[in-house]
Amino acid sequence: MAAIGVALSCSCLRPGVWLLKPGAQKMSSLGLHTAARCAAKDYYEVLVLGGGSGGITMSARMKRKVGAENVAVVEPSKTHYYQPLWTLVGAGAKQLETSARPTESVMPKGVEWIKSRVMALDPDKNCIRLENDVKISYKYLIIALGISLHYEKIKGLPEGFHHPKIGSNYSVHTVEKTWKALQDFKEGNAIFTFPNTPVKCAGAPQKIMYLSEAYWRKTGKRPKANILFNTSLGVIFGVKKYADALTEIIKERNISVNYKRNLVEVRADKQEAVFENLDKPGVTEVYQYEMLHVTPPMGPPDVLINSPVSDEIGWVDVNKETLQHTKYPNVFGIGDCTNLPTSKTAAAVAAQSGVLDKTISLVMKNQLPTKKYDGYTSCPLVTGYNKVILAEFDYNAQPLETFPIDQSKERITMYHMKADMMPFLYWNALLKFLCMQITSRSSPR
Repeated sequence: MAAIGVALSCSCLRPGVWLLKPGAQKMSSLGLHTAARCAAKDYYEVLVLGGGSGGITMSARMKRKVGAENVAVVEPSKTHYYQPLWTLVGAGAKQLETSARPTESVMPKGVEWIKSRVMALDPDKNCIRLENDVKISYKYLIIALGISLHYEKIKGLPEGFHHPKIGSNYSVHTVEKTWKALQDFKEGNAIFTFPNTPVKCAGAPQKIMYLSEAYWRKTGKRPKANILFNTSLGVIFGVKKYADALTEIIKERNISVNYKRNLVEVRADKQEAVFENLDKPGVTEVYQYEMLHVTPPMGPPDVLINSPVSDEIGWVDVNKETLQHTKYPNVFGIGDCTNLPTSKTAAAVAAQSGVLDKTISLVMKNQLPTKKYDGYTSCPLVTGYNKVILAEFDYNAQPLETFPIDQSKERITMYHMKADMMPFLYWNALLKFLCMQITSRSSPR
């Protein structure tokens, strides 16, 4: 059962003593923010913004606390995607349709699905505004709006995707273009990028690089491929144990890494990619490519920028241990839209959901939260069509591993967990809030 536990990182939720951040006592979760409601058309005890993994998981949990009729989810999309699978879709190992389900099918039974977009948040009046100026008020608000992609911040995109030789595993519209570019590769530079912003699943930009290298070895094209990883970062991975392992793989497979290189322009008609040298601001370098995989700049959803619930950048401002808002005690955040200083992954959401569940339960009882999130996240680093390094770590970039083995080693078992077990458990456990009942960690911390 330990394998099942780590697959969704649900049972990694360990007991601990909750510590208030400096100043948090001033706002105290014991006194809920009870300003007068907006003149809302409707009201829910728990309102969830976003129907991604965090939103659906928390709505299922809240249904069990207050009843389905008292919970609503605001989500405009008709289709729900398991996006971690797109790494394998871009490499031809999975079909895109296997990553998709109708949103209606994953919405907890009885929970109200509000098919609209959030236009503004007014936490001082305990309400939000939707399209057509519809207002909804709430007692408790959970913000799970995810992260936004900004291809348009790269000159020449997104229109450049109409040309061949270029793809991106981060969008449903471009992931299959990656597989096409991979198959059509003949000879020259294959460039994989990492932007100068936070991203979701920070390992994905290099996962597709390793898969591409393996594919070209298998098809006999590897000698003609000059593989380049142009990253805006200064390291290959943020946790030294796994970075050391990846550095060895890069060396063995003759991959070139150019640090502090940020993609700023794509001239798709000429098959040219322009990078800024971050160590020399204003200095650019032009690369010819035969294949280009783009990881786009990312940022908070527009509705959160300059919102009362957000920090100065636009991320939902929450206590990193309890996920309760730092100013509004009846507001909570989960997942990619928050300013939690950990990697933005589905595994992190799974871990956070257990902590947030406990936090909200105590707040509803007018008690202080005691559960503490330690930043646990997991990144299955796919290094081939049957190999994965399972990286697990915490806020301090220290390994926080599940299995009594060296997880920095490439393993076939971890690949099958990534490719087969995780998707199954995502659809059948995490989204239905069954993972806490069917999983357990057997290894000590």
